[in-house]
Amino acid sequence: MRNVYSVSQINSYIRRMFTEDYLLRDVLVRGEVSNCKYHASGHIYFTIKDASGTLSCVMFAGRRRGLSFHMQNGDQVIVGGTIDVYARSGSYQLYAGRILRDGVGELAERFEMLKKKLLEQGMFDAAYKQPVPRYIRSLGVVTAATGAAVRDIIQIAKRRNPFIEIILYPAIVQGEAAPDSIVRGIRTLDARGVDVIIIGRGGGSLEDLWAFNEEKVAQAVFDCMTPVISAVGHETDTVITDFVADLRAPTPSAAAELAVYDLFQYEEDVRTFYTGLYRGMQKNLQQYRLHLDRLGRELHHLSPDARIRDQRMTAQSALERLDRLMTLRIDDSRRLAARDDRLWYLIREKINDSRKAAAEEERLELLITNRIAGARGRLAAGLTLAHHMDRALSGSRHRMELLAGSLEHLSPLTRLSGGYGFVSLPDGRSVRSAGQLGAGDPFRVRLQDGTVDAVAQRIHRDSPEPVIFEEIQAGGGQTPKNSREGET
Repeated sequence: MRNVYSVSQINSYIRRMFTEDYLLRDVLVRGEVSNCKYHASGHIYFTIKDASGTLSCVMFAGRRRGLSFHMQNGDQVIVGGTIDVYARSGSYQLYAGRILRDGVGELAERFEMLKKKLLEQGMFDAAYKQPVPRYIRSLGVVTAATGAAVRDIIQIAKRRNPFIEIILYPAIVQGEAAPDSIVRGIRTLDARGVDVIIIGRGGGSLEDLWAFNEEKVAQAVFDCMTPVISAVGHETDTVITDFVADLRAPTPSAAAELAVYDLFQYEEDVRTFYTGLYRGMQKNLQQYRLHLDRLGRELHHLSPDARIRDQRMTAQSALERLDRLMTLRIDDSRRLAARDDRLWYLIREKINDSRKAAAEEERLELLITNRIAGARGRLAAGLTLAHHMDRALSGSRHRMELLAGSLEHLSPLTRLSGGYGFVSLPDGRSVRSAGQLGAGDPFRVRLQDGTVDAVAQRIHRDSPEPVIFEEIQAGGGQTPKNSREGET
């Protein structure tokens, strides 16, 4: 009887057949995506189909890095992976390891995958970018020894700065040996100590430029301690080194312009800076001179000579003011003497009108004459004192005040202002004795500011001692003896 096999045995046998088939271990299948499902576990289940068939596919979560885009139904893709049998269901399916968009190509997909990887590693981060020096002395170039790129770099660099030192590392820039050659060039020039390194080549297809998309080249650019400028192809070409390098140039010619400063423009800038610096220094010097002049004036103003001069001016002004005050005092003394002369004249006229009191009139005239003489003597003393005032100002001032007080005290007007009065009869005769009046007799009293008419009511007589005038030694005038204050 023929052997009978179980379902599991058959499925296992078929699975071994798939496993032993070398073609099915790594296969690329082109088709249209359908029934695409993203499972919560991270697995992707989908089917690819063409006009005459379908193939079940699965991409496990651990292989998702092989997918660089979000896959949807209807996408044309190329799926790479292994075809195997799922023994439990007895069905076979494609276990996808990578999925590419159909029409993009494998190199483009590898480019996107490496770009994504390096981006996640932070190699494109601006924090790692080194600034390219503005003024350099030496320039390192990693490119082919022949070709338009190296000629453009040398020509433009020498035109901008004829003294620039250019060190060329002749690298292989295309083919399988190109990545290692470029890496050696970067490391050699970095060890050489150049200021800036330019890596690049002329334009070409993606395959021609692929050496600059290798991970080892990107790592060498990232590890380089010297600032690196990436200048690969034309402006529209983009490679991985453009993202890793410290600066990207659209073309090799542009890289030379970015790396090498214009010497002639530098000289013009230096002249401009020199002119600005010279003008600034002149302006500062002018300000310092003005400040120094101001300080000199302040120092001169605060010097001891200036202070002494000011004090001398102050003393001179005080002396002149004192002279003016002394002159005013002397003028006042002269006016006082003139006033006494007028008073003497009035009293003399009054005495001349008194016929019955000739003796008293003579004594009064003698008294007034003596007082006037004393006043004139004191006035002469005051004039003499003014003569010596330049040498003894304070003493002269005191003596003059004493003389002026004495004159004021001896003046008849002053005595009138002190409560005294001049008594006369209605006919003008002066009353010098109480015996000249009787009860009911009218009389007139002359005061300082006016005249009072009065009538005697009662007569009180004192002892009939004679009135005797004596010289007043202190004031220089005369006053009657035995006279009492308040009587006239």
